[in-house]
Amino acid sequence: MKTKTNHPDTDRRKFIKKSSLIAGTMLTYPLSVSSSAYVAGNDTLSIALVGCGGRGTGAASQVLSAHPGTQLVAMADTFKSKLDDSLKHLLEKYGPERVKVPVDHQFVGLDGYKEAIPLADVVLLATPPGFRPGHFEEAIKHSKHIFMEKPVATDVPGVKKVMALAKEAEKKNLKVLVGHHLRFQKSIIDSVNYLQEGKIGDILAMNCYFNTAGVWVRQRQPGMTELEYQVWNWYYFNWLCGDHIVEQHVHDLDYMNWIKQGHPVKAQGMGGRQVRTGKEYGQIFDHHYVEYEYPDGSILNSQCRHIPGCWSNWSDRVWGTEGYMNSIPSRQLLTLQDRKGNTIYQYDGKDDPVAHQIEQDVFIRKIIHDEPMNQAEAGALSTMTAIMGRMATYSGQQITWEEAMSSTEKLVPQNLSSWDSEPPVMPFEDGTYPIPVPGQTKVM
Repeated sequence: MKTKTNHPDTDRRKFIKKSSLIAGTMLTYPLSVSSSAYVAGNDTLSIALVGCGGRGTGAASQVLSAHPGTQLVAMADTFKSKLDDSLKHLLEKYGPERVKVPVDHQFVGLDGYKEAIPLADVVLLATPPGFRPGHFEEAIKHSKHIFMEKPVATDVPGVKKVMALAKEAEKKNLKVLVGHHLRFQKSIIDSVNYLQEGKIGDILAMNCYFNTAGVWVRQRQPGMTELEYQVWNWYYFNWLCGDHIVEQHVHDLDYMNWIKQGHPVKAQGMGGRQVRTGKEYGQIFDHHYVEYEYPDGSILNSQCRHIPGCWSNWSDRVWGTEGYMNSIPSRQLLTLQDRKGNTIYQYDGKDDPVAHQIEQDVFIRKIIHDEPMNQAEAGALSTMTAIMGRMATYSGQQITWEEAMSSTEKLVPQNLSSWDSEPPVMPFEDGTYPIPVPGQTKVM
């Protein structure tokens, strides 16, 4: 059930909004268009999927659902088993008329993306994020429209590369969607609109939480090289994942940046490995807390945790001079209250379409109608916000935006020619990996 009360009076303030597009995303709610009613004729868009895991397979399915003229024509993954499983699933769901991926369009290995990308109009980039800047560069070189999952990089040089490529995409009139699906969820869009209109006054503080029991772990398989194992269990290696503050919590940091129409100027915090300490967890922390400060002095308190048996919470809260906002993205719930606790706006979107589908519906519509869409820079800034937070928790130091952006540390190797290549981090004799130590680890 959806309920609304006292819709915000947009004349309350002389608030001058930015363009109706923020980084290519509409501030008004994009209605579900899975019926493809907005598409004229029998236009066909060929699709290449690079990264055939769960998220990549999901994105391919959503693109195929977005428009009957989309056809999957090429696939690439570092592991044949992933590609085979993905192809089987998509064939069963959409049939050979929509999934036309012959054997010679199936590419396995570290360089498979180079073969798949030229074969399609649109490429879906869903590999581990450490590979994202290089894959984005290849797609731009071939003038393809691009969907790339978040985050867009795991280190500062990668962020800078994506920001430069965003300008190149603009010059080529390429459409770029970044996988911040919350930007297409009505409860989130409403909250951004209302907060920017001043419905709860000037923003003083924000909290965002992504506290869960954690995600999957993939065990080392017999015969794997060290590089092969790290790519297989990629979530636990910083050069591939960026740590869960970057890989997962970036959703909330993007949301907060969108509300503030900018990024923080400094960060300090703490984190570590308290419970998930085994060698199967690679290098990453199991908890992070970061205090971010924005240019106007407002504070964002950010929490993310991967520890079983603890308080689980995925929500976002904002305090203003005239009220309070609570958003629960997973349940598509939004509540705004005044200082006395009276509800001034409430939304329950439990029956709304899935935002992952909506983002692909809009993306395909933008391509077909040649409408502006380029989220690459916004995605890069949100990724950078998460990386700055990681720098603060790893080092135990306060890090400014300028200091973070000056980092030249490259986590991702330039050339990995084969599975026998040495990854950038190697295990100790006991099979454990180097772990950041606050107060000792240098991040710049």
